[in-house]
Amino acid sequence: MAAAAAYATACPNTAVLVPRLPTGRCSTLPFLPPRLSSTSFRASTAKLSESRRSSLLLTRASSSEETSTSIDTSELFTDLKEKWDAIENKSTVLLYGGGAIVAVWLSSILVGAINSVPLLPKLLELVGLGYTGWFVYRYLLFKSSRKELATDIDALKKKIAGTE
Repeated sequence: MAAAAAYATACPNTAVLVPRLPTGRCSTLPFLPPRLSSTSFRASTAKLSESRRSSLLLTRASSSEETSTSIDTSELFTDLKEKWDAIENKSTVLLYGGGAIVAVWLSSILVGAINSVPLLPKLLELVGLGYTGWFVYRYLLFKSSRKELATDIDALKKKIAGTE
């Protein structure tokens, strides 16, 4: 800096530009908006509390309607106990239940392994999208095909229930 000042006094017609380094704190954060006054803050909290109050009233009104239609848990447990007592082969039911749990566990392992292959998940997504498009076109787009789907579902229900 002293050398620049000496040069400037020796050559008065020449302008010397010295790069200015920041001396204070540098901040890259944008400027914050001005603070709200306390009156506007109270007004906004009053509006907020009023909206919360109305949502609580709506929640309470809907929950009071639901209590009249809720299922009694003791009745549910007695029904389940009666059905369990009516089963003759309890070991078979437990075996099927355990097999179902093992099948779900193995399928989650299989899906995790497939998901770790780089391009395979995207390919399977495309296959799924294609099948979804075909299903919508085949069964959901037209009224006659929707009726056909409904009859197929009813036939499947009867076949599973054993009433067919």
